[in-house]
Amino acid sequence: MDRSQKNQVSQRDVLMALKKHHPIRLLFGLVGSGEASALQKRLERIQEAFESGSGLGELAQLFTTLQDASGFPSAFHFDALLSACKTELADHAQAAVDGLPKEATAVETFTPSKSWSVVPPGPEQTEKTHFRQLMERCPLQRMWKELFESSDFAKRHAEIQEFNRQHRWRKRGLAQLPTKFGISFTAKFMNQAGALVHVYTDGTVLLTHGGTEMGQGLHTKICQIAARAFGIPMEAVAFRETGTDTVPNASPTAASASSDIYGMATLNACEKIKSRLQPYLAKFPDFKSAVNAAYMDRVDLSAHGFYATPGIGYDWSLPEDQRGKPFNYFTFGAACSEVEIDVLTGDMRILRSDILMDVGNSLNPAIDIGQIEGAFTQGFGWATIEETVWGCSEFSWLKPGVCFTRGPGTYKIPSFNDTPVDLRVTLVKDSANPNAIHSSRAVGEPPFFLGSSAFFAARAAIASAREDTGAAPHDYFVVDLPLTPERIRLACNDPLTSRFASSRPRPSIFV
Repeated sequence: MDRSQKNQVSQRDVLMALKKHHPIRLLFGLVGSGEASALQKRLERIQEAFESGSGLGELAQLFTTLQDASGFPSAFHFDALLSACKTELADHAQAAVDGLPKEATAVETFTPSKSWSVVPPGPEQTEKTHFRQLMERCPLQRMWKELFESSDFAKRHAEIQEFNRQHRWRKRGLAQLPTKFGISFTAKFMNQAGALVHVYTDGTVLLTHGGTEMGQGLHTKICQIAARAFGIPMEAVAFRETGTDTVPNASPTAASASSDIYGMATLNACEKIKSRLQPYLAKFPDFKSAVNAAYMDRVDLSAHGFYATPGIGYDWSLPEDQRGKPFNYFTFGAACSEVEIDVLTGDMRILRSDILMDVGNSLNPAIDIGQIEGAFTQGFGWATIEETVWGCSEFSWLKPGVCFTRGPGTYKIPSFNDTPVDLRVTLVKDSANPNAIHSSRAVGEPPFFLGSSAFFAARAAIASAREDTGAAPHDYFVVDLPLTPERIRLACNDPLTSRFASSRPRPSIFV
């Protein structure tokens, strides 16, 4: 499960289906070699499940972010002609995540299970996504090889196979996944930001911008940008909480783009002030003295900064090669996870996770690593723990339409005991990004999908358990997401669980 595929969607079919509410139908055509027949069988199984109605709930959102579902665009190619319809099925996870993890999880599932030994070709400078955006400065090939070697993937894979041969009731699995995440709001008008910066005669700086701090370290990064612009210590920079009385008409703090746009707006304001101070900075030895001299000469020491992301926009009405680019750039990553499951109880533990992220020239490595760890934790929680239960005919004790998992007592999120025993995060070196503030790359949402590496590792462990009960190697089977202990136990397919395998309603995501 370590290669992603390029996919193409017939937008005409999508729009027609959404407009006329036609039933869904998926038609997959494969172009490639090797295990094409096995892949075709998998796709047929998935198509049957979609057409039966058990997978419609997530499909409407699939089209909005389908362009992100390719990790290695050249590894394997398939064309997907999809149609969508509106349904009444609820999302089966409350995690506030965009559509990327769902599509990427589905795409990763198409890959032959034994492809772990193949290092996919990486895109060159001329490689484009299926929506014709150039993959500029794409380090995925280098990252994939570095992670494959640093995680000792080949050695550990052999050790896991030996472990699984010797243990009947405990199984281990290993999976490595890539990801790429487009940075920008796909609604062009939202890619704008404002900031307000004041310089005081004591040499201190007060600033504010339109972004919201919610624990992600945004204000810290913005203060660092201002301090760097003026050449002063960060202690001399203060932040006033975001408010519409200082910076109006702010875009949402979302899409992992806030450091980019508000950082550039702040830098714009700082450069305006610095240009006014330039004659004084050349005369005086320190910033405070220069500011005082400028004040005495009646120089404006306040500035409003503004930034609009350049060169983006996507026009569906134009020919395919002239539509533009929806994203300013991409953030890339890869993760390798090893898990161990208890076949008798379905309990799972992540033994080790290695994460390699490209954040360009990091604005603050400590914050970025924390964001990576947090997003990864949310990702494996979404993929393996967090399940919502809604009332339906399957649950006679619960009124139809009532959500049972409404609090921490029933809706489970990752805890300390769920985190990997060994978690290693590495930032890619020598990968400057000229399209963002100080050559950095956005972080926040991009690592989320990498948490699914635990899901695919658990699936590999389940496959080993199924082989012990007589299943053929590489035999395809369906597992549901989130892959809770209950579902792990049922998927192991022994004589006991086979009596209850169909006793629970299917969730809306399955791979």
